[in-house]
Amino acid sequence: MFAIVATSGKQFRVTEGDRILVDRVSAGVGETVKLDSVLLLSGEDKPLVGTPFVEGAAVEATVVSHRAGDKVIVFKFEARKRKRRKIGHRQQLSELRIGAIRGPGGKSESRTEA
Repeated sequence: MFAIVATSGKQFRVTEGDRILVDRVSAGVGETVKLDSVLLLSGEDKPLVGTPFVEGAAVEATVVSHRAGDKVIVFKFEARKRKRRKIGHRQQLSELRIGAIRGPGGKSESRTEA
């Protein structure tokens, strides 16, 4: 079972137990966040496609850590004007571990152990 969720302006394909990096969330480390913007929910039978979101579906995720991304250097240069500008930026990120994927009925759609 997997779901496609939209968060931070990006879409992620997640299954139970996955870890994803998203823009910084306001929850602290160890807290659970609920991702309500589920675009697609796939189970054993047919997939549920939202218009734009699947009503009642949610993905629960736990905040594992907060960290900064890789440093991006922006260097601006104008020739023959002695103008140079160097700026660095590190995006603030949160690492989430995907827990339960809940369907529209509120039931947990976890993997069955075979």
